[in-house]
Amino acid sequence: MIYHLLYPLSATYSYFNVFRYITLRAIYATITALVICFILGPWFIEKLRNLQIGQHIREDGPGSHLSKKGTPTMGGILIIFSVVASTLLWARLDNVYTWIMLVVTVGFACIGFADDYLKLRGLSSKGLSGRKRLAAEFALALFVGFFLYLNPNFSSNVTIPFFKRILPDLGWGYVVFAVFVIVGAANAVNLTDGLDGLAIGPATICFATYLLFAYFAGNLKIAAYLQIPYVAGAGELTVFCGAMAGAGLGFLWYNSYPAQIFMGDVGSLSLGGALGTLAILTKQEILLAIVGGIFVVETVSVIFQVGWFKMSHGKRIFRMAPIHHHFELNGWAEPKVIVRFWIVSIILALLALSTLKIR
Repeated sequence: MIYHLLYPLSATYSYFNVFRYITLRAIYATITALVICFILGPWFIEKLRNLQIGQHIREDGPGSHLSKKGTPTMGGILIIFSVVASTLLWARLDNVYTWIMLVVTVGFACIGFADDYLKLRGLSSKGLSGRKRLAAEFALALFVGFFLYLNPNFSSNVTIPFFKRILPDLGWGYVVFAVFVIVGAANAVNLTDGLDGLAIGPATICFATYLLFAYFAGNLKIAAYLQIPYVAGAGELTVFCGAMAGAGLGFLWYNSYPAQIFMGDVGSLSLGGALGTLAILTKQEILLAIVGGIFVVETVSVIFQVGWFKMSHGKRIFRMAPIHHHFELNGWAEPKVIVRFWIVSIILALLALSTLKIR
C-alpha cells in the first residue's frame, strides 16, 4: 500500500524513490510485524484469558506438560494479523505471488481456527476430524497447484539441490507435487508444535532463509549468476518473508519458555502452509526438506512410530512421538530440547544456503 501511495511521488520528489527497493520494504515489513506483535501481545493474551481460551493437554503426553493446562492458545491469530497487516502495508499489491501467499496463509489459518475452536467447544484435545481437515488442506493446495500450472510464466520444472542442470519437468504432475509439498509442510509444522517456542523458532529461521531465496529468484542478474531458476515477480515475496520473520520473533517473545501463549493449529497450519507455498513459488521445493529438516524429522518420527507400533503389535521405536517428547522422557529439560532444535535449524539453514555455490 505504501509503495502505491508514495512511490508515484518520486517523479516530483526523488527521495520517495527508496520505496521501489524490495530490500527496504522487506526490512520495514519485518519491523512492522515485530512491533505489532510486541504492542498487541499483552492485550491479546489477556483477552484470551478473559474468554477462557486455554490449551487442553493430552492425557497420554509427558506428565510435565499437565501444568500448562489453561495457557491461552490460538495465538496464531496474532501472528497472522501481524503478517497480513505488514504485508499489505509494505508489499506491492499488484503482484500475484503476494496474493497467493496471503490466500494460502489465511486459508490454512481458517482451517486451524476451526480445529482449535472445536477442541475448545468439545473441551478435549480432539478437534476437526482428520478427513475434513485434510480435505480442506488438499482443496486449498490444489487451488495453488492448478493456478501455477495454468500460469504460462511459471515453470513445472523441479529444482534439485546441489545440481544446477538437473531440472526434471513434471508437467501436470507438478500439481500433485505442489499439493504434497504444501500439505506436508503444513502438517509437519503442526506436529512440531509441542513445546514452548519449538515450532516458531525453526519456522522463523526457515522464513528468514527463504527471504534470501525469494530475493535471489526474483532478481534476473543474481539468479543468472547463481544459476538458479529465475521467477519474475518472486522478489516481492521477500517482503512477505520479512513480515513472517518479524511476526515470528515478536510471537517468540511471549511463546518462549515458559510460554505465556500457544499458537494453536491456527498458527502452526498457516505457518507450514505458507512455508510449503514459498518453496513452490521460489522454485526451491526440495530444498525445504533441508531448511525445514527439524519438521521433517518430527514427521518421520511419528510415521515410523505408528507404523512400527502396528507392525510389531505394540512395540515402539521411541519412548514417545513426535521425537521431541522422546528426548524429554530421556531426561532432557524442555528448554534444552528447544534450544538444541533451534541450533540444528540454524545449521540446516546454513547448509541450504551453501547449495547456492555447491552445485
